[in-house]
Formats: sequence, C-alpha cells, structure tokens
Amino acid sequence: MLQFDFMRRALLAGFLLSVMIPLIGVVMVNRKTSMVGDALSHTSLAGVGAGLILGFDPVIGAVIICVVSAFSIEGIRKKFPQYGDMATAVIMSTGLGIAAILSDYAPGGNTFESYLFGSISSVTRQDLINVIIVFIPVVLASIIYYGALLDIAIDPNLARMAGVQVKTVNRIFTFLSAVTIALACKIVGALMVASLIVLPVATALMVSRSYKSTFIISVVLGVLYTMLGIIISYYQDIKPGGAIVINAVIGMLIMTIYGKVRKTHTKERVQHLSH
Repeated sequence: MLQFDFMRRALLAGFLLSVMIPLIGVVMVNRKTSMVGDALSHTSLAGVGAGLILGFDPVIGAVIICVVSAFSIEGIRKKFPQYGDMATAVIMSTGLGIAAILSDYAPGGNTFESYLFGSISSVTRQDLINVIIVFIPVVLASIIYYGALLDIAIDPNLARMAGVQVKTVNRIFTFLSAVTIALACKIVGALMVASLIVLPVATALMVSRSYKSTFIISVVLGVLYTMLGIIISYYQDIKPGGAIVINAVIGMLIMTIYGKVRKTHTKERVQHLSH
C-alpha cells in the first residue's frame, strides 16, 4: 500500500484533515452551529462544478464558494438572529441548486462524483501542500483562541464583557472552517464531511468530563476513523468517505452500548452496597 505515491499522499492528507475537522467540529457542536458545516460541504459542490467547467482547480473553486457561503450565513444570522436556521437553509439550498445545474455541464461524471464521496487516488501533490498550509493556522488558532472559543460557545455577550474580541475570533474561525471543509471534500467527500464534523465530537461527549477532554478525544477518534477508512477504502475498493463515516457510526454505537452497560453495572453495584 505505502509503495504507491497516491496512498502516501492520501494517508498524510487524511491524517492532517482528521485532526483539523474535529477541532472545528468541537466548536461548531458547542455553538450549536454544526448544520453550518453541512451547508458549507454541500455548497462546495458549486465551486467544484465551476472549476471543472472553467478549467481551474475544483478545490480552489470549492474554497472560494465555502468562504463566501460561510460569511453569508454569518451575515444573515446577524441580520435576522431569530431565524438562524433559515440562513443555513437558504445558503445550502442556493449552493445545491447551482451545483445541480453545473453538474450537467461538468466534464467527466466520475470526476464530479469523486468530490461527492471522496477519492484517495485523486489526491495530488498540490492538494497535500494546500492541506499542510491550512493545517498550521487551524491548529495554532485552536490553541491560541482555545479559551476565547470556549467563552463564545458558552455566551458571546459574557465573552465580550471578559475582553474577548468576539468579532475577530468569529471571523478567523469562520474562514478557517470554510477552507478546511472545502479541502476535505476531495478525500472525505462533500456529502460526508458534515458527518466527520459531528460524529467524533458526539462520541467524545459521551465519555468526556470537560471541554479539554472533548477536544482531545474528538481528535483521536477523528484520526482513528479516517485512517481506518482510507485503509479499508484501498483494500476493499470502496469510497473513502463512506468507509470513514461508517467507522464513526460503529464507534458511536459501541460507545453508546458501553455507556449503558457501565451505567447498569454502576447502578447494580450501588444497590448491592446499599444492601
């Protein structure tokens, strides 16, 4: 497997993305904006279609569309705060509509399909470089603005009173989230990115006792699911996005069963001690 250049690129890019995506996923879930990730991953397809038709790198198109969509959602949410979900739905619907139209004109159906469900064989050297470039600011921002992001997730007004530059932090997070989601489309797949944003975090929340442990467990699970998914994809010749998401679902089910068994065992032990 490792003797092939495309697999080495896919594994390295997958590893970096599997760290980046849960980092932004923790913040999105805590801010109750995880559906924004879903909207961005879907609207990225419009950029992919534009890139395939006009002859430039589809990933660049996806990045541009994701960034514009992300700030558009934030703008609508601020203007109509009581209709936060509406902003997400409007932008996602618009992006999907454009993507559906462009897909009819995009050359090579298989190429467009690879962005829907991911592809390990299509990861180029430039894709890997792009992921490395974005990986550094995402990790640095997650560390530097760790406390600020936590405060904003709890209460933006209190965070502002505590001296947090809420607008600046939100803009940085929004930009990095959009770029990360766009880059992930080629490996994980546009239709699957949202699952990788939410599932590792949801699983981590079942066992974590603090915000910090949620961060760490989410990243560990993200790496585990992604690496295993890419390896399974190679040996079974299936789409990596689907393999990654199924791994995440299985992991979540195992953790759910473990939690129930542990709870039952603890309850029985307490009852035994009380007698």
